[in-house]
Amino acid sequence: MTNLTAQLEDERVIMPQASTYVRIPDDAAFRGEAGPLPAGVRRVTPDALGAVRLMDGPIARNAEGKVQVAAFDFDGTCIQGNSPVMLVRYLVRRRMLSPSVVARILSWAFAYKTRLPQNEAWVRGLVFRAFAGRPVAEVNGFLRDFYDQVIDRRFRADAEAEMAAHEEAGHAVVCVSATFEPIIAAAMERRPIQYAIATRMRVDFQGNYTDEVEGEPIEGPEKVVVLRRLCDELFGADGWELAWAYGDHHSDRAMLAAAKSAYAVTPDRPLTRTANAQGYDILEW
Repeated sequence: MTNLTAQLEDERVIMPQASTYVRIPDDAAFRGEAGPLPAGVRRVTPDALGAVRLMDGPIARNAEGKVQVAAFDFDGTCIQGNSPVMLVRYLVRRRMLSPSVVARILSWAFAYKTRLPQNEAWVRGLVFRAFAGRPVAEVNGFLRDFYDQVIDRRFRADAEAEMAAHEEAGHAVVCVSATFEPIIAAAMERRPIQYAIATRMRVDFQGNYTDEVEGEPIEGPEKVVVLRRLCDELFGADGWELAWAYGDHHSDRAMLAAAKSAYAVTPDRPLTRTANAQGYDILEW
């Protein structure tokens, strides 16, 4: 089920005291209402929960003084399925997307499956038209409910076990995902994810979501860019290394290639070919 235990036997790690996950204590904190968030949690805007949640307590460093980072993709790796696709179905059932928007999303999905170049920000904007002009707190609450009702039961037991093993060993567990940040924030309440980076949607000056991506979608090579930026900020440019990476899709190739140990989790065919060529371990979760 996990390949981590055997590796840890030979790893010299300076262990901290056991840390505790930072949990959001009530709905008010998640939904962006007034009042402080728990220690170590940052908001994207004054009214939005941040995709980066900082943990209290020390992180272990190895004998070279570096933090060992374990990076996980989310869709298809941590969970069975694709959360944006499930979100579109969820929205369609509630008639929150117009037929013309749904048709454009389906057209994009067909092109994506045939591996044609696609505008990742554009399709995320189409999905978020369901929420454009609505308050951040309201949308975050809606997406949290979506996570609870649809996504959480799809979280892979093997993924959770691997994350927990890394956390127990004092490694920094980072989820790097192209899905929307409130979905990942909801997962962080329930699963052993210490840090997360996800696609962030722009908020207007009135505190309402727009249908535009803030920056770039966290997809493909961008995962390595944002992961490096985050870890440099947290641990110092020379204070960490990407020791493990887990991904299921050929778009995760860049992140896997950047890691000392790469794991292809129930990989698609292109990633299977890459894993075989590069000698990556293949995990059937």
